[in-house]
Amino acid sequence: MAIKKFRPYTSTTRYKTVLDFSELTSDKPHKPLTKGKKEQAGRGAKGHVSVRRKGGGHKKKYRIIDFKRNKYGIPGKIVSIEYDPNRSANIALVTYVDGEKRYIISPASLQVGDTIISGENVEIRIGNSIPLKNIPLGTSIYNIEMNRGKGGQLVRSAGVSATITAKEGAYCLIRLPSGEIRKIHKECYATIGEVGNKDHSNITIGKAGRSRWLNKRPKVRGVAMNPVDHPLGGGEGKSSGGRHPVSPTGKPTKGYKTRKKHKYSDKYIINRRKK
Repeated sequence: MAIKKFRPYTSTTRYKTVLDFSELTSDKPHKPLTKGKKEQAGRGAKGHVSVRRKGGGHKKKYRIIDFKRNKYGIPGKIVSIEYDPNRSANIALVTYVDGEKRYIISPASLQVGDTIISGENVEIRIGNSIPLKNIPLGTSIYNIEMNRGKGGQLVRSAGVSATITAKEGAYCLIRLPSGEIRKIHKECYATIGEVGNKDHSNITIGKAGRSRWLNKRPKVRGVAMNPVDHPLGGGEGKSSGGRHPVSPTGKPTKGYKTRKKHKYSDKYIINRRKK
């Protein structure tokens, strides 16, 4: 999709950019594949705020996405390309020959009328879902399973793709968009192509109100608060805090490692994204 700019009638429109949504072919979702979504505004099970700076936002319905792609051997036709407010990527509505309809993550260059299929020995074509063992090296893939049959968990956001770099025994080595190289079992499924809506990362929000539409509340610096509100608060004049950046509960907020030292999945990571 192209990026749309505005004439600078106001200071906001001077910088604001939006997607022109020229790729979309429908402005309403397929109702049976939607369900209500309740906003918790960063609150946990006890009702306490665990993630700050969330609240408000436009009401939206969740689209039920088929990440498993388990209609093996049954071809489906792309009926429409649609916007999904719950993710950066666009979604495609597929009608299978048996009459069932499902949503999938839409890859780049997929058009209405195209046919897709999932299975062991299907054609290497954009939108088809195939086991990693049958995908050639160097092929761009997305919506990658980590456990056979669980559904795609990796590489699902707008404009990204992964690459198969090698095959060793029962595993394939996958280079993820972050630069990490990870071993994934060869029986796991992945979809051919790269996720569409590549220009999503290039838009400029332009004004504070637009962030509020997206459920994002203002961020206040800790050093601007009082000591009772934040560990970095207080001081005469404009103080710099006097310690490393922390959250209101005192935990480091930059470079703080939260991953366990010996996690079971460490053996599958060949090369980390961070050295």
